[in-house]
Amino acid sequence: MRFLVWLFRAFIFFSLFAFSLHNQQPASVNWAFGYAWNAPMVIIVLAAFAAGTVFGVLAMTPSWWKHRRLARKHAPDAGNTQPMPMPPAAEEPRQPVIPDGV
Repeated sequence: MRFLVWLFRAFIFFSLFAFSLHNQQPASVNWAFGYAWNAPMVIIVLAAFAAGTVFGVLAMTPSWWKHRRLARKHAPDAGNTQPMPMPPAAEEPRQPVIPDGV
């Protein structure tokens, strides 16, 4: 199974590597007020992916905070410093004693 996972990872790596090699031609992104950014296409795609990832994380942050707050509210009291009482130990079943000569 580990071999298949590494094989899948290698496939993804070499696919992305081939993508970057085939998209090295210059491209431009036109912004407002006549500003343009010129860079290789693979860099522009990578920047767009990174910006989307950052936007997604920032969009999810309030929801994560809400769920953490609810989990902390419903969690047992973490400030309790007294040790939990141990349940009584179950007695081990006694083995019958068999004399050696029998």
